[in-house]
Amino acid sequence: MRDIIIATHNKHKIEEIQQVVKGKINIISLKELGLNNDIPETGDTLKENARQKARYVYERFHKDCFADDTGLEVDALDGRPGVYSARYAGEKCSFDDNIDKLLEELDGKTNRKACFKTVICLIENGEEKYFEGICKGNITTERYGNKGFGYDPVFIPEGHGESFAEMSGEAKNKISHRGIATRELIKYLLKQ
Repeated sequence: MRDIIIATHNKHKIEEIQQVVKGKINIISLKELGLNNDIPETGDTLKENARQKARYVYERFHKDCFADDTGLEVDALDGRPGVYSARYAGEKCSFDDNIDKLLEELDGKTNRKACFKTVICLIENGEEKYFEGICKGNITTERYGNKGFGYDPVFIPEGHGESFAEMSGEAKNKISHRGIATRELIKYLLKQ
């Protein structure tokens, strides 16, 4: 089985991706490599941030790695929070802080359409490749469910009646932005 480094400290992302790759690829975490410092994320786009994180790790270990960046784009907020989704309510904010700010900004708005986007940057032998996943849906007016992380309690994907936070990890991964992008990554890696 092939080894590949995931350039994130986010344990929720690692768990989600490991569920998708189960048995096909061996994911090595930064913790396993002893890298505990924060990875810079200063890009203006999801693609730039994914590339920056992957490059940071590749330059330290010279091993194949990948990083993702994900954003929630809300129509009524002109695409915000977007690239700033993880720190929407401020630099040291929690998931709940971000949701509170989002719901406050959408208060009274009837257009609740949104989409999650994930961009994965793979660096393989120094070469970069990109994979993208998009999941459209709507933002609820309150939280539903206690699974998942981030904006999952307030995002209901198109064609479904429950939020990401109400779904099992397996059900969410079948339709989610990260699941789609990760399956594209796996498909590419397994062709090698």
